Amino acid sequence: MDIGTASGIVTAIAFVAFIAGWVWAWGDKRKPEFDAAARLPLDEQSEKIS
Repeated sequence: MDIGTASGIVTAIAFVAFIAGWVWAWGDKRKPEFDAAARLPLDEQSEKIS
């Protein structure tokens, strides 16, 4: 196996990992968690006034 083949294999694995992460993050199961995280800066209970 030469360096070009190895580089191609590593690139393909990285691409598959990226797509898997994208699918995981944009899945319907994650929407409630991300919506809650998006509201955190606006939540009055999370504000700490010194």
